[in-house]
Parts: sequence; C-alpha cells; structure tokens
Amino acid sequence: MALWTFFGLASGKATTHWPHKGDDHGQHGVLGMPRYVPDACRAGCADCAAACPSGAIVAAEDGKGIALDYGRCVACQLCTEACPATALQPSGDWAFGVRARDDLRWVADRPVASQGGRLPTGFRRSLHIRHVDAGSCNGCESELQALNNPFYNLHRLGIFFTASPRFADLLLVTGVVTEPMLAPLKATYEAMPKPCWVMAAGTCAVSGGVCCGGCNAGHGLEGVLPVDFWLPGCPPNPAAIIEALLAFAGRLPQRVRGGHCDGR
Repeated sequence: MALWTFFGLASGKATTHWPHKGDDHGQHGVLGMPRYVPDACRAGCADCAAACPSGAIVAAEDGKGIALDYGRCVACQLCTEACPATALQPSGDWAFGVRARDDLRWVADRPVASQGGRLPTGFRRSLHIRHVDAGSCNGCESELQALNNPFYNLHRLGIFFTASPRFADLLLVTGVVTEPMLAPLKATYEAMPKPCWVMAAGTCAVSGGVCCGGCNAGHGLEGVLPVDFWLPGCPPNPAAIIEALLAFAGRLPQRVRGGHCDGR
C-alpha cells in the first residue's frame, strides 16, 4: 500500500463541514474589501481616491466623503494605507456576491433585505457550471481549481463544472472580456439550454478591474450578457465563490446590500 494511503488514513477526513456547520471556511485572517466609515472622512480629502488603482473610489462632487464602488475594488488595501483619518479600514469582509449590481455601490442607508430571484426548485440542489476565461490573469482560475481540492470538495454541495455548455445551467465568466474572447463567450452562452444563468466572477468580469479600457480589454460583462449574479474580488477566494454559488441558488442569504456587509 502506498505511503500516501497510510497518511490519509492517519489524518482522517480533510473536507470541511462549512458551510453546513461551523466556520472552518479556510479564510480566517484574510483581508477582504475595505470598510467605509463615513463619519471619519475628512472633507476635501481625496487621498484614498488618488491611491486607488481601479477607480473604485472617487471624491464626492460636494467635497464631502467619497463614492465607493465595490464592483471595481480589487481589495489591494492601498486606500486603507493612504487614508489619514481611518475612514477606510481593513476588514475580513470577503463574501461580496450580490444579485443586483447596484448593491456593490455604497449608499448611506442600507437597503432593506429582499429575497430576490431564486432558481427553480430543480436547480437548487444540482447545479452544473460552464466556466469561460474571457481574458483574465489566471488568478480567478487558480481559486476555481481550489474548489475541487479535498478541503472544499465542491461536489459534496451538488455543484459541478462541466466541459460542455450544452450540459450547463450557469455560465461563470472570469476576465475583462477581451475583444478576441467576445465571440466565443457569446457562442458559449447561446449553446446553453434555456433557462440558463450568468455569474460574473472577479472584479475584472464585474467591471474591468485595473485593466479596464486597456488594449483589447473590455469593461467586464455589463452590456455583453444578462448577468444574474456579481462577485467582485481580485481574485475572490474559494469560500467567497462557494458562498456566491449558494446565495445564487437561494441556499444562503446575500450578505451585502448597498455596499454594507453583514461581516463575520
């Protein structure tokens, strides 16, 4: 018997029980999206906007506070380092999947939670995904690969990746949607049986990220395909992807409303 077999038997089951129970999601101590504290923001200060590499932060037109779009945020933490008044603070808010794009834009008053759209009953427990890399740096792909490792074991949740769009329920797109990938992406969507759904995974797919507007680089999926779920992050970690997939299927609640996260 091979040595790895003895090691496996001695170590026991490696798969986490999360999210069914416990909080062993493997992301403890991981920095997520910066948390905005408007009461600490100094009037006329735009240091955070100047430091932001993706245009997620812009100074408010009246000179008071900022406009913050988490759909453009790459969680680089430069704004938290540049802010002289701790109006932007590091946080562990890494689960930022939402149904509506506007929920990624920070507003002063958090909207009332709503159920939103849900998958038909037949899709909630068995979901098949076709992934398309529409021009990414492979950061998101690295996190997607981790979903099938022994720790996360995505299959235990009834969620599977398929090689053919003709067997897929959900089209998961990463990357900025470059010009060469535009036609293959649309062809993949058209090949999927209807009804089907689309998820933009990663800040590049949501808004274009730091490459937005570059040579041959697009602005993400908005205006290209009808998007049903948005998950920013650079890249979103495996636990964030799992939470987004389960929230999309109606099996977990959406954590973010109007840029406000429930936290952990």
